[in-house]
Amino acid sequence: MTGAGSPHTLRSRLRALRPAAFGADPAGERMERIRRSPNFSDGTFQNPVGARTRPSGGSMVEFAKIYFQKEARARRSPVGQVPLHATTLKDLEHPPASGLRLTWVGHSSVLAEIDGRRVLFDPVWGNRCSPFAFAGPKRLHPVPLPIASLGPVDAVVISHDHYDHLDMPSIKALASTDTVFAVPLGVGAHLERWGVPADRLRELDWNETTEVAGVRLTATPARHFCGRGIRNQQHTLWASWAVAGPEHRIYHSGDTGYFPGFKDIGAEHGPFDATMIQIGAYSEYWPDIHMTPAEGMRAHLDLQGGEPSGVMLPIHWGTFNLAPHPWAEPGEGTAAAAAEAGARLALPRPGEPFEPTTDNVPAEPWWRPAATAPAGGWSVHPRRDGTRADGGPAGQGGGKSAGTGSPEVAPTG
Repeated sequence: MTGAGSPHTLRSRLRALRPAAFGADPAGERMERIRRSPNFSDGTFQNPVGARTRPSGGSMVEFAKIYFQKEARARRSPVGQVPLHATTLKDLEHPPASGLRLTWVGHSSVLAEIDGRRVLFDPVWGNRCSPFAFAGPKRLHPVPLPIASLGPVDAVVISHDHYDHLDMPSIKALASTDTVFAVPLGVGAHLERWGVPADRLRELDWNETTEVAGVRLTATPARHFCGRGIRNQQHTLWASWAVAGPEHRIYHSGDTGYFPGFKDIGAEHGPFDATMIQIGAYSEYWPDIHMTPAEGMRAHLDLQGGEPSGVMLPIHWGTFNLAPHPWAEPGEGTAAAAAEAGARLALPRPGEPFEPTTDNVPAEPWWRPAATAPAGGWSVHPRRDGTRADGGPAGQGGGKSAGTGSPEVAPTG
C-alpha cells in the first residue's frame, strides 16, 4: 500500500517536516551494518554494562524540584565573566615544539595537534546545544576563536550525536573543507543530511580503526546513550576515542559513565600522553552515564595502567549548564582528586593551548573569580611540586584544608 493515505507516505511527510538539526535516521546499508554489529541487539545499541539514562517516576519529580530551585540555579552559572585565553590564534601560528598540543575550546571541544596533524574533537561553536535557536542550554562564555580561524583540520572526531557534542552549524561550516569525519556507527546519517560527502566519512563500530593522514583513530567503548529527535531509537552508537600518531597517544572520553572497560582500553591503546576526560554534568539522578570528578580521575588512572602518568585534561564542564551541580564544582572536585592521586592535571582557560609533555602545563583554578564561593570558602589543592593552588607552600592557610595540605572537594552548600 503506497497511496496518499498509506503509513509509508505519512512517515515520509512527517520526516520531511522535522527540523534539519534533528539529523537523519540510519537507513539502507547503514542500518544493515548497524544490525550486524555485535553491540546491537533487541533493536538498540547496548552499553558494555547496564546504564540508566534518565530520572524516572518519583526521582524525576525530585530532580525538577532541585533543578528549578532559585538559589541552586544561581550557583549553576558563573557570577562573573568567564576568563578566556586572549591570544589563541597567535599561539597556534607555529607547530608545537614537543609534537603534541591541546587547545580546549570549551565543553568537550578540543583541538589536538599531534605529530604534525590536527584532530578536532566534538566541535560545538553554536550558541545553544539545542535543535532550536530560541531555546535550550545557552553558552556561559563565548567561543575563544571563530571556527573559520582554526585553519586546516585533518580529522573531525565525533563521540556521539547529542546536541552538546554534534552541532549542526559547526558541521556545516566544516563540511566545506577537506577534513575527514570519524564518527560512531550510524552518526554518518546526520552528517550526510548536513552536506558531508559520503567519501569523507569514516563510520566505526567499537574497536574499529581508521587511519587519517598517518594518525590512527580507534572508536573505543563508552557507557552512554544516543538520540537527538523526539523518538530515541538507539540506532546511533556512542564512543570514546583513542588516537595514535607516530610519537604520541591521546584519548578522548566523549560522554560516559564509569565502567571497568577503561582498563582494557588503556591496555590495548595506552598509556596516553594525555587524556581528555568528562567530569561535568553528573548527577545522582543519572549516575551511570556521566562521571563525577572522582570517577573521571579513576578512569584516567585505569587508562594509564593504574599509574598517575601523562596529563589529564578535564572536559565537558564550564560552558553549558546541564546538571544541578554548582558551576565550579567539577573543576574543584577534579583538582582535589588529582592531588589525592598524585596525578598531573591540566587546567587551561578556554582557548589556552598547552603541550602536555612539557613542564609548562596550566594549573591555576581560573574559574574561582567568576564563581560563587562555597559557604566554607575554597579548598586548597596541593600541586605535585608541593605548592598550593593559590601559590603558597602546601599545608599553610586557605580554605578548609588549612594547616593540613590535604585535598578536599569544595562544599556545594
